[in-house]
Amino acid sequence: GITRYYRTGLAMALRNHALRNHAEGRCLMMSDAPDTTKPFDYATAFSRTIGWITATEQAKLRSKRVAIAGLGGVGGSHLLTLTRLGIQSFNLADLDRFGTENLNRQAGAFQSTIGQPKVDVVSRMARDINPDLDINKFPVGVTVDNMEQFLSGVDLYVDGLDFFVLDIRAKLFALCAEHGIPAVTAAPLGMGAAVLAFLPGQMTFEEYFRLEGKTTDEQLLRFMVGLAPAVLHQGYLVDPSAVDLVNHRGPSTPMACEICAGIAGTQALKILLGRGEVLAAPHGLHFDAYRNKLARTWRPGGNNNPLQRLLLAVARRRFMRH
Repeated sequence: GITRYYRTGLAMALRNHALRNHAEGRCLMMSDAPDTTKPFDYATAFSRTIGWITATEQAKLRSKRVAIAGLGGVGGSHLLTLTRLGIQSFNLADLDRFGTENLNRQAGAFQSTIGQPKVDVVSRMARDINPDLDINKFPVGVTVDNMEQFLSGVDLYVDGLDFFVLDIRAKLFALCAEHGIPAVTAAPLGMGAAVLAFLPGQMTFEEYFRLEGKTTDEQLLRFMVGLAPAVLHQGYLVDPSAVDLVNHRGPSTPMACEICAGIAGTQALKILLGRGEVLAAPHGLHFDAYRNKLARTWRPGGNNNPLQRLLLAVARRRFMRH
């Protein structure tokens, strides 16, 4: 009856409309698809950054190579941020694969990437931004054997290793100091980030954290306390039992990882362009979005500073009870 008439009429109208579009060379459903036939244009892709930096500085960033070890929580976000900044060469290392437990914070973690190697996934994501990227991948992670190669030709090292990986981290920072390579570590803490930079000729990673000769548990404690002397995040930790240094577990948020990438990316820009003040250890920064606070820290002597020794004593009682 009438319903069938209108249904038939609507179907015919849609069919004729589709045929007209096809005849005119249009496909409405694909109107937003990118034109992949055009060659990648670096200048256009990163033109919106010009103003905060000059075209000459953009070209300088394009020529730099950055090494990132660890491509999970913060490492993946570091890579994507630095790629969007226009850096075009990377050495990337990670031996892990994405799992369901990574979905709450890691840039490369999706249902579609679970079980896939992190270094492959985030490399694809970065190349989807800039297909001309020059990437050297280290799918077995950083080891004592490949460490020299990992840092070869590098202008900056950005630390993305898991919090609990201390032996390789310490060796990497020591090698950076030996070769005069600036190194940055950004720790996601609560809903903020603490950042330390270790620059050539200044205080080293070991001089600051003082890990050598300590037990693994004590090293983890010293790394945690040394990263964030301002301790801005502890005030809203609702369940301290979630911080289990002994069993290598701790809580995390996606906001902290993104804040880390923003601050570390800014440090990278200043270091690579030689512009702007860079706070080198024993100076540091801790920004906490939940507390609405920014702290500029200074601990001469690093973890040997009297204030740090006091913090370490408190942390031992709170987190090392087991």
